[in-house]
Amino acid sequence: MLHTSVDNSHIKQLLNDNPLYVFALESEAANEFADEKPLFVGVGKLNAMYHLMKRIQHEKPGIIVNLGSAGSLEHNRGSIVCCTGFVQRDMDVTPLGFDKYHTPFATHEPVLLNGLKAEGFPLGICGTGDSFVVNHDTADYNVIDMEAYAMAWLALHENIPFLSLKYISDGADGAAAEDWPATIKHAAAALKSAVVSLRI
Repeated sequence: MLHTSVDNSHIKQLLNDNPLYVFALESEAANEFADEKPLFVGVGKLNAMYHLMKRIQHEKPGIIVNLGSAGSLEHNRGSIVCCTGFVQRDMDVTPLGFDKYHTPFATHEPVLLNGLKAEGFPLGICGTGDSFVVNHDTADYNVIDMEAYAMAWLALHENIPFLSLKYISDGADGAAAEDWPATIKHAAAALKSAVVSLRI
């Protein structure tokens, strides 16, 4: 089941009914989400899958909300982007005749469409992979992170609504390694403001 065609009133209802807020790092949440008992999964797809799976086995949430930082050449630094599609950007089995990003024999398309569309935010396609990108050079996706695809995939298979809001911290370019540490400190407040706007 794909959770994409909803309006903000439905998202509001979900956010007020046992939401699970998921970050890669505590620095992305700071103290802004302390009352929400967020889950911190660590960096990368394997960490994200493992820790999120353990959490939902213990208690199934009404919605999984993935929050965190991301790079983008298209979206402005400091903006919040709602990701509704997800690409496993380091999946490449093209030598065997598969489309780029397509997991062999998977039933879904290379772009996994499993994200709630939050009105009022720019939309993005998130390319997830186990690398920190400093040379983004494709238009196949316009937001870059290291965890969201795994969470979207798990939410799909567990039939849990999924919302992904990303704070754009850098341009996924040559300055990304310097920009990310300087801008990440602003992510928590911006993400909390975005969540509050969807709750009211």
